[in-house]
Amino acid sequence: MPLCRFALSVAFAAALPGVAAPAILKQQHPAFEILTRRMDVDVDGAPTAYGPRGKKTLDYLKNAHYRARPNAPIVGFLTDDDDPTKPVIQGPHDPAPGYYISQTAFTDPARTREEDPLRYVDATRINYVVLGDEGRRRGAQLGDFVAVYSHRTHRAVFGIVADDGNPSGNEGSLHLLQDLGYPFKDGKDESVTHAEVVIRFFPHSNPRQLFFREQRQLDATAEHLGLSRDFSQSELTPKSR
Repeated sequence: MPLCRFALSVAFAAALPGVAAPAILKQQHPAFEILTRRMDVDVDGAPTAYGPRGKKTLDYLKNAHYRARPNAPIVGFLTDDDDPTKPVIQGPHDPAPGYYISQTAFTDPARTREEDPLRYVDATRINYVVLGDEGRRRGAQLGDFVAVYSHRTHRAVFGIVADDGNPSGNEGSLHLLQDLGYPFKDGKDESVTHAEVVIRFFPHSNPRQLFFREQRQLDATAEHLGLSRDFSQSELTPKSR
């Protein structure tokens, strides 16, 4: 079944508190679905994602490197401009003093200072997916809304595209996996190991780059925009295990 086409409308935008209504998009962009091969837990953007020894963190430092390769560049937290191996530490007035400043590719446009931990999407509070090569090729971009469904738990939730750096796109935030009903507590070797999670992308659905700090705000906005998380007629089903 072909997926619905959609466009942001002035009526929907006007219904969002504090958001000026944009012009109607001239181009309509078809939604599309991807069945992920697996789904690893991403904790990037969480204030306690990474830190020095002695700190209780949500992930291992090795996973802060590109594709978890020890000799690859650090992408999970902010590093010093003059030393790409030296982490930038959160200060006494930041959410988690002493921890590293974990980053996401999608950021709050109202917070321009890189050293501000609140500039990034918190993986423990927001449902998000990672933008892989296939999603990008088909028109998805950072900030877009998504709907995500698990064939195992039969739950469907809204989220956004908030990070990149993994060509496969087989990653989702800790909050996303928990919202889908998986019993994960952190990003340490936690994953959905079968092809059972479907992501429905809504390309160009967030042209104003709206940023969310609470999942309920994201959900309300997605519903205002008329986006669907009904997967009853989805043609993407996992193969027999």
